[in-house]
Amino acid sequence: MASDSPPPPPTYSNRSPSSSPTPRPEKRWAPPASSLPVVSRFSPQRSNDPPQPPHLLSSSSHSPSPLLSPQETTTPSPAENLVKSGGPYFISNDANLQSPGGSNLPIMRPYMDARADGPVPRLSNPPSPPQFTSPFRPPASTFSPPVSHQPAIPAAISPVSSDHVQSLPISSFFSNSSASVDLQKGNASTITDELALSKISPHVVFSAHKVLKHKKLWNVPSLGFGAFISPGKEVTPSPQTVQHSPHRCGNCGAYVNLYCDVILSSGQWTCIICKKLNGSDGEYRAVTKDELCNWPELSLNLVDYVETGIRRPGFVPVSDSRMSAPVFLVIDECLDEPHLQHLQSSLHEFVDSLPPTIRIGIITYGRTVSVYDFSDDTVASADVLPGSGSPNQESLKALIYGTGIYLSPVHVSRPVCHNIFSSMMPYKLSLPEASRDRCLGVAVEVALAIIQGPSADAYHGAVKRAGGSCRILVCAGGPNTYGPGSVPHSFTHPNYAYMEKTAMKWMEQLGHKAHLHDIVVDILCAGTCPVRIPVLQPLAKASGGVLVLNDDFGEAFGANLRRAATRSAGSHGMFEIRCSDSILVTQIIGPGEEATSDTHENFESDSATYVQMISVEETQSFCVSMEAKNDIKENHIYFQFAIRYSNSYQADISRIITLRLAAVDGLSSYLESVQDEVAATLIGKRALLHAKNSAEASDMRFTIDERVKDISLRFGTQISNSKFHRFPKELSMLPENLFHLRRGPLLGSIIGHEDERSVLRNIFLNASFDLSVRMLAPRCLMHCEGGTFEELPAYDLAMQSDAAVVLDHGTDVFIWLGADLAAQEAKNAAALAACKTLAEELTEQRFPAPRILAFKEGSSQARYFVSRLIPAHKDPAYEQVARFPQLSRLTNEQRTKLKSSFLHVDDLSFCEWMRSLKLVPPEPS
Repeated sequence: MASDSPPPPPTYSNRSPSSSPTPRPEKRWAPPASSLPVVSRFSPQRSNDPPQPPHLLSSSSHSPSPLLSPQETTTPSPAENLVKSGGPYFISNDANLQSPGGSNLPIMRPYMDARADGPVPRLSNPPSPPQFTSPFRPPASTFSPPVSHQPAIPAAISPVSSDHVQSLPISSFFSNSSASVDLQKGNASTITDELALSKISPHVVFSAHKVLKHKKLWNVPSLGFGAFISPGKEVTPSPQTVQHSPHRCGNCGAYVNLYCDVILSSGQWTCIICKKLNGSDGEYRAVTKDELCNWPELSLNLVDYVETGIRRPGFVPVSDSRMSAPVFLVIDECLDEPHLQHLQSSLHEFVDSLPPTIRIGIITYGRTVSVYDFSDDTVASADVLPGSGSPNQESLKALIYGTGIYLSPVHVSRPVCHNIFSSMMPYKLSLPEASRDRCLGVAVEVALAIIQGPSADAYHGAVKRAGGSCRILVCAGGPNTYGPGSVPHSFTHPNYAYMEKTAMKWMEQLGHKAHLHDIVVDILCAGTCPVRIPVLQPLAKASGGVLVLNDDFGEAFGANLRRAATRSAGSHGMFEIRCSDSILVTQIIGPGEEATSDTHENFESDSATYVQMISVEETQSFCVSMEAKNDIKENHIYFQFAIRYSNSYQADISRIITLRLAAVDGLSSYLESVQDEVAATLIGKRALLHAKNSAEASDMRFTIDERVKDISLRFGTQISNSKFHRFPKELSMLPENLFHLRRGPLLGSIIGHEDERSVLRNIFLNASFDLSVRMLAPRCLMHCEGGTFEELPAYDLAMQSDAAVVLDHGTDVFIWLGADLAAQEAKNAAALAACKTLAEELTEQRFPAPRILAFKEGSSQARYFVSRLIPAHKDPAYEQVARFPQLSRLTNEQRTKLKSSFLHVDDLSFCEWMRSLKLVPPEPS
C-alpha cells in the first residue's frame, strides 16, 4: 500500500580519490599555409592621432595547398589548470587565475565529477528582448517565425551514396564514366561529433549531445531541447578565416561545410539540408579525398569568411578604426556631493584608461544641456541648450558648423577632460533627488546629432564624417523628468500611466534612431534614487546597448564605464538558423528581432529562420529552443548557424558554424548526453521571459516546481510502496540548479526593489551562456592553505569560522571572512588579498562588471551572502556529508561549533524542497 512518508535514506557510495590524468594533446589538422594582406580600416574622422601598429588578419586562402602536417599537437595553456576533486580531474576554463606576482591560483576539488562524455565545464565568464513564440507561449510576449509563410520543407532524403551518383545531374566537369564513384564525404569522417562539440563550445552549446528519434519523448516540454549561440564570441586562437564569398546552396541557401558530399572530379557538393547538388565553379575538384582538407570550409566546423571594403563612402583609413571611434559621455549634473565625488573619481580614471586615439565628447544635463568645447585647452567651456524640448535645426547647425570642437582625440583633450570633471558642482537646490529636473532624452538627442556631424576641427586637422561604431555612455543618478521622454516626479500624478507609456514609446524611437546610425547607447545608473527603469530600458535595448544598476558611482561603476567604452561590437548583423527537415525552431530569446524578407537573400526552398541582430557583441548570446516535427529516421541531425555582420574594423564577416548530433533510440543514452547546466539555463531563460514583475516571478517559481515533477514522472522511477518518485540519476545536477534559480535574485524574493529585478532579468535574457550560468547558480570557492581554492557546493555549510569563502553569482561576487579567521590579522589579510585577486581574475572580462563585496561573519552585509546559499544545515547529518564531503574532514568539535552558528530560517533546503514535491533527491555523483 502506497505511503506518503518518504522512503528510507539512500545509501550513498563514496568514491575513492583518483589521480589527475595527463591532459591529452589535441589532434587537429593544421590550416593551409597562406597569408592575408593588411586589412584597411576606416574611421569617420581624420585626426592627428599618434601612429599605431598595423593589425594583420590571418586567413586561409581559398585555393588548395598542401597541409603543413597531418596533425598538430597543442600544449595546454596555463588557463587549463586542473580542478582537484574526490573523483576524476577535469579542466576548467575559468581556472586561469594569476596572482599579482604571476603565479597560478589553482582551484581544487569540485563537489561533482565531470562527465566523461560531456564538454569541458565553463564555470564563469562575462534586456525584455524579442523572441520567437512557441505554440505553448502567449503570443504577446514574443514575435513568431513565419513558418507557415515559408515554402514547404522537402522531405528528408537519405545521404547520397556512390551507388546513386549516376542519377544526379551530370556536370560538364565529368570527363569519363568513372565520375560515378567520385562522391566523397569531405573530411567529416576524421572528426567525431563529440570532438567537434568540444571545439565549438565557446560559440555553440547544446542542452544534449544526442537527440531522441522518438518525437513524443524528445518533445517533453518540461525538459526541452535547445542551444546557446554566441555570435560575437572571441576566442584564442581565432577561427580559421577565408577571404572569399562562401558557396551556398542555390535551392535552400545553406552553406557548404565539412559534412557535404563532394564529387571529386567536378567539385560539386550535396547540400546537407535539402540534398540538392550544387556547383563550386570547379574550386573543390581534387584527386583524392585527403586533398579536401586543404579547404577550411570542408574540414572545420567553424569558418569565418572575411570580405574587406568601404561600407560607407565617408570613411577614411586609419590604423585602428575601433580605437578611434567616438565615445560620448552624457553626465547627470543633479547629484549630491557624496555621489558627485565618487563620480568625478571614476571619470578621471576612465579618461586616463582610454586609448590615445579614441575620440571623446562630454555633455552634462539637468534642466539644460551643456555641450563642452575642447577648442580651449586652458578652461572648461560649454555651449548651453534648453532641455524643455528637442533641439531645433538652427541650434544644431550652430553646433555642427560652428567653431567649437565637441569631439576630440583623448591624447589631445585629456587635460581639458580633467578640467571639466573637476569643475562639476553638486546640486544646490533643496529638492529631493526624484523631484529634480533632468532632461536626459534631450541630452542624448544632442549627442546623436554631434556624432552624425559633420563638424570641422581645423586646429587639430580632424574632419568628422557620418557613420562609425560609436557609443554614448549615459551616467544617470535619477529619472528623466523634464523634456521629451520624461515622466512626472511623483507616481501619484493622475496621468502617470499614460505619460509613462508615451515616454517609453519616445525613448524606443530614439533608440531606433541611434541604431540606424550605428550608435550604441549604454545607460549606467547609480545612487539611491529610483531611475524608472521601464522608461530608460527601451532606449538602451533598441540601440543595442545595456542598462546597468550600481549601488554608487565607485569602483564597479568605473569598471563598467571602461569596459563599455572599449568592448568591440559589430553592426548590421543577421543570424540564420538551418536544421535538418525533422527539426523545428520554436523559440528564440536574445538581442534581436524578426527579420523581414527584404533584409536577406531569398531562396526557392529556404526554410531558415532569420533574426535581425541589434548588435553583435561577445557578451551576448541567443537561446534557441527546438523540437522534432516527426519521428527521426536518420542517424544524424544537422544544425547550421550563420552570423553575418560588419565588425569593428568595417570588414564584412560571415561566420558559419555547422554541427551534427547523433540520433539514438535509447532513452538512457539520450539522458546521459544531457548537459545539466545548459538545460537548466535554457529552462531559466524561458521562465524569466514571463517574469516581468514580482507576481509573475511567483508564478514562475510554481512553474519550476511543476517542471521538476514532470521530468521525474516521465524519466524517473517510482519508489516501490510509496508515492515518491526518484529523480533520474543522469540529470543529477539539474534540480539543484533550478532550485538556485527559484530562490535566487532572478525569481526569488531577495531583491529589494523592482528596478533591480528588471535590470537583472534583462541582462540575463541577453547574456552570454557563461554569465547566464553564473547568474542562475552561484559558484562557491573556499580559500585553503597555500593560496589555493577548493570548489564546494553553494551550501551554508561552507560558512566555517576559520575559512574565507568566495561566492561568484554573475553580477555580484561576495567575499565572506569567518570570525576566527578575522581575529588573526596576518592570516586574514593574506586570505582577503587572495580572495580579491581571485574575484578580479574570474570577472576580468565580464560585462557588466560585477560588484565585489567583502565582509566579516556576523556583519550586516553578510546577509547578501547568506541569502544566496542553500540552508543545508537543516538536512540530516548523513545527507550533509554525502552532499558536502568537506564536512568529513572537520573534527567533532568543529562540526558542533558550525552547527551552533546557524540561526533558524523558514527557507527550505534542497532536499526538503524535493521531498515537498514527493521526489527523492538524486544521489550526488
